[in-house]
Amino acid sequence: MEKSCTLLVHFDKASPSLANEIKEALEGQDTERKQDAMKKAIMLLLNNEQIPQLFITIVRYVLPSEDHTIQKLLLLYLEIIDKTDSAGKILPEMILICQNLRNNLQHPNEYIRGVTLRFLCRLQETELIEPLIPSILLNLEHRHPFVRRNAILAVMSIFKLPNGDHLLQDSGEMIEKLIVNEQDLSAKRNAFLMLENCAQDRAVHYLLSNLDNVPLWGDILQMVVLELIRKVCRTNPAEKAKYIKIILSLMASPSSAVVYECAGTLIALSSAPTAIRAAANCYCQLLLSQSDNNVKLIVLDRLQELKSKHREVMVDMVMDVLRALTSPNLDIRRKTLDIALDLITPRNIDEVVMTLKKEVVKTQGNDVEKGGEYRQMLVQAIHTCAVKFPDVASSVVHLLMDFLGDQNVASALDVAFFVREIIETNPRLRESIISRLLDTFYQIRSSRVASCALWIVGEFAQTLPEAQHAMATIKQSLGDLPFYTTASAEADAEAADAAKPVAPGVAAVPPPPPVIATSKRPAVLADGTYATQSAASEVSAAPTAVVAAAGGAAANLRSLLLAGDFFLGSVVGTALTKLVLRLEQLMPDKAEVNAVTVDAMLYLVGILRLGQSSALPQPIDDDSYDRIALCLRILARPSDVMRRVWLAYCRQSFGKMISEKVTRESEESKANAALAVAQPDDLIDFYHLKSRKGMSQLELEDAVANDLKRATGEYGRDEATGGGRKLNRVLQLTGFSDPVYAEAYVTVHQYDIVLDVTVVNRTRETLQNLCLELATMGDLKLVERPQNYTLAPDSSKLIRANIKVSSTETGVIFGNIVYESTSVLDRNVVVLSDIHIDIMDYISPASCADVAFRNMWAEFEWENKVAVNTSISDTNEFLQHIVASTNMKCLTPPSQLAGDCGFLAANLYAKSVFGEDALVNVSVEKQSDGKLAGYIRIRSKTQGIALSLGDKITLKQKGTS
Repeated sequence: MEKSCTLLVHFDKASPSLANEIKEALEGQDTERKQDAMKKAIMLLLNNEQIPQLFITIVRYVLPSEDHTIQKLLLLYLEIIDKTDSAGKILPEMILICQNLRNNLQHPNEYIRGVTLRFLCRLQETELIEPLIPSILLNLEHRHPFVRRNAILAVMSIFKLPNGDHLLQDSGEMIEKLIVNEQDLSAKRNAFLMLENCAQDRAVHYLLSNLDNVPLWGDILQMVVLELIRKVCRTNPAEKAKYIKIILSLMASPSSAVVYECAGTLIALSSAPTAIRAAANCYCQLLLSQSDNNVKLIVLDRLQELKSKHREVMVDMVMDVLRALTSPNLDIRRKTLDIALDLITPRNIDEVVMTLKKEVVKTQGNDVEKGGEYRQMLVQAIHTCAVKFPDVASSVVHLLMDFLGDQNVASALDVAFFVREIIETNPRLRESIISRLLDTFYQIRSSRVASCALWIVGEFAQTLPEAQHAMATIKQSLGDLPFYTTASAEADAEAADAAKPVAPGVAAVPPPPPVIATSKRPAVLADGTYATQSAASEVSAAPTAVVAAAGGAAANLRSLLLAGDFFLGSVVGTALTKLVLRLEQLMPDKAEVNAVTVDAMLYLVGILRLGQSSALPQPIDDDSYDRIALCLRILARPSDVMRRVWLAYCRQSFGKMISEKVTRESEESKANAALAVAQPDDLIDFYHLKSRKGMSQLELEDAVANDLKRATGEYGRDEATGGGRKLNRVLQLTGFSDPVYAEAYVTVHQYDIVLDVTVVNRTRETLQNLCLELATMGDLKLVERPQNYTLAPDSSKLIRANIKVSSTETGVIFGNIVYESTSVLDRNVVVLSDIHIDIMDYISPASCADVAFRNMWAEFEWENKVAVNTSISDTNEFLQHIVASTNMKCLTPPSQLAGDCGFLAANLYAKSVFGEDALVNVSVEKQSDGKLAGYIRIRSKTQGIALSLGDKITLKQKGTS
């Protein structure tokens, strides 16, 4: 960053201004033309365009002007021009400006005085400010508040200059006297801010002497009071109690900003349950009272932080948090549900589920914005509740089954998965779920939902009535055979139908619907491998090729089959085979069993013939053909082994998968809960043994917590461990033999990087104009302009640099230290070592469903393919090494990774602090020579995270053998 900038103005480069035109306008007498010329000159200078001899022209023709707008523009011009030469000395022509500024400070118009004082706030040159100090101080007692408030700010900015305490030695006492008699709110706020920054003891004395009036002060003054409280309590924690009372009194303020700051300050000062509860109440009130979605998202972030640290207190607030679902914004609803689902307990689960059910019913209306996506979120939330507390499943499962035919396929699929899990984990609900599923089966219009529903019916239709009902439902959904006819056969059938009289009241068969052709594209399966997925597109076919469904809307499976979905045909064959094998065990009459078997085989043969015919442009795929052919062989010659495989083993595998999922989730929850569990030797809080002395409940809880920390040495432990961690992250920037030694400590705060650079003068000379110059590579931006310092021999200086981060990408910070010494006339330069910002500081492990992972994998356009090159010989060990190196979470269950087959495919997932998704697929195999080979694919929406993760994996994948 070359220069600090206090002014930003839009500049249209399409119509540049000429320097001659600007000078001519400035030298003229037309006021409006002068104003336009000054604006153009300022914009040119801001965009690094130089106008020679402009300063002299402005001094001659603009400085004497009495127009207020021109005087304001003149101050803006003076603000952005260079006032020093390359050596840092004040330019001689700046003396002309000093006299003009002094005249402005004594001007009879208060506006001229005010804008001049505001300009002085941004002036950093001590030589220009020092002769103006008497005039500035006189303006502190001006009659107009606009002048007084800017005069106070000017005094504060002067005091903050390197030698400001010598320029204004009694400024604190002066401002303290001023604030007592000041009536203007803005001027009073500025005066209190000045005391807080420059004379903190005087600010505390004034605050404590006006405790009763603090709730009556204006909101801008109350905000400064809260800032002072945070500073004082950070330096002197023992005095928290008296300041907490002030915070509690300010919580009733009508200003939302004050209430928000009160809550944040209270959480920072105290961890007592009463304080946390009061802060949570404030956040919940803001959540309901504010209409700005950005404010609501910020408040939800604060509630999320509270939940992670004080879950036991937040549990009682779950219903207040759920009231934020009234917002139509999906991001707000998603965050609200995420917070609420972590707070459900046996005490509040019924209320939470009742609220979610009401929200699901509301989504049926057409006036709900993005109702399908919102319904999907609600279904997933109810699914989570039912898994944690199975007793609530009976109250929601039948309501959700009404949405199996939802136009939003993702929402309907979530309902199907929910029903599939509930019917396995709740045996007492199976009968009612099967009955309800068969009644609503005709509403399903999605192939994936129908496949899941057919699997549920085939596995859980256990009784004779259920199996018979299921067979009838599937046959009705498939319609009458055949699925297609040849042209000659259909002509004969039409002639025969024409010869028959049509019965009254019977409608003619409608013409066949348009045929849907399919095209194939690669899709990603749950294990990360690729398969072929069919996409439907409508084409016109011969009207005599396909027979329409006689059942109308009820024949939903038939319409999907005629669209070329033969994977669904294989699922239909599997479901029919399971039902026939089960009916063999339940039906005593073998003739009926044979009739049912023949019907099922006819439908399977019909599906095969449809797939091999020319009625559809896309033939049946080999996998579906083999599956249906296997079903036909089993129906023709059933055996005991096949009955066990199809009726028992498949169900057992699903039950094992569900139990592993529940076990895995319970282990994760236990691991998270174990972090907050008290140790057996922890001290117990005996509030009754504490002397109350008129303290409130909040003060009592806070005092007991502080006593326990002192007794157990927790304060010292925190400082020791914190210092140790800090020492471990110190980066040496220069060598020990360099004249200037520098080392840095890097702190990453999500969107900000703070560099604390310690600079030590190793020479016997005083170093002048020492400057830390930094530059960045990547999406990193320097925030502040480096300042010059003077270092005495063997002295040190701590320099802090702030850097903004805009994306998840590995960045590099490099620079040098420039200084002047008395023995050398030229400037000396010490080059610093590079600081690499690691991508691991920005990403954290996260979870997502397999369906969501595959959808994102298909959508994301950036892929980085890294070849496996490692000395590790075990596939599982290599996977764990990659997981540890990338700070990602393995989504593939451990049961699928068990065993030693020489092959491994796993999915990893993480999210960045910027909300970016990082997807990784690890596919490796063990070769005959014992080495691992394969690829690691990284996908993301942005290029930076894909490239940075790839570089990280390439660097780290070697591991150890």
